[in-house]
Amino acid sequence: MLKDMTIGQYYPGNSLIHRLDPRVKLLGTLVFIISLFTFSSISAYALATVAVLTVVTMSGVPLRYILKGLKPIFILMLITILFNLFMTPGTAVLQIWKLKMTEEGIRFAIHMAVRLTYLIIGSSILTFTTTPNSLTDGLESGLGWMNRLHVPVHEIAMMMSIALRFIPILMDETDKIMRAQEARGADFQSGGVFHRVKAMVPLLVPLFVSAFRRANDLALAMEARGYHGGAGRTKMKPLVYHRKDWIAFLVMAGYMAAQILLRIFVKI
Repeated sequence: MLKDMTIGQYYPGNSLIHRLDPRVKLLGTLVFIISLFTFSSISAYALATVAVLTVVTMSGVPLRYILKGLKPIFILMLITILFNLFMTPGTAVLQIWKLKMTEEGIRFAIHMAVRLTYLIIGSSILTFTTTPNSLTDGLESGLGWMNRLHVPVHEIAMMMSIALRFIPILMDETDKIMRAQEARGADFQSGGVFHRVKAMVPLLVPLFVSAFRRANDLALAMEARGYHGGAGRTKMKPLVYHRKDWIAFLVMAGYMAAQILLRIFVKI
């Protein structure tokens, strides 16, 4: 399952999506997420599906590689769906002991499953087509107006960038620790879900030790290079909007306008 963790990874390419300004992709991801939780009709999801497939095709990232990232959160999605099925009040369809499955729960569970799936796919496309450095620059530039409110935008962007960089590193470290413990007789494959989770507990101590050691090494390296935050720092490659970025903004506006029109005139 660790090999299926794709969040935070960058997929090298030279597609149009890769070449877009990171601020455009950040805003596009935000607009897409807002549309998922604002519009919930079948037509709205159909339009979102077309948008996702179009962006995935233009990005050049294989769809199976993106869908592989859904495997690690399958259990979380299943728990969320079950809670929505049995905890949503409404007209009962099926009753198991004191638990009631309702029509409203089924409808809400379907909506939540679709939203979570598209949310992960949309976020994955952002990280697949944008390097961590570009994400940091885009986030810092896009939220630059918050500096007037004394919000440490640079520090927040830097922390997010470091966190994204550490995800694949920690996954590799976990895989190495698992292989070392399996060579010593540990069993992570047999048994049920709870047995496997319990078998993972011995991984936590060496993993935390490794994470803290890497964090300390990174802090020492940044201090040795004279890093003192974003005050007075300049950019080697300043972000500049190009024609394709403005066209992407228009496409986003058209997408939201289409969603609003579908909500007003289409009742399914």
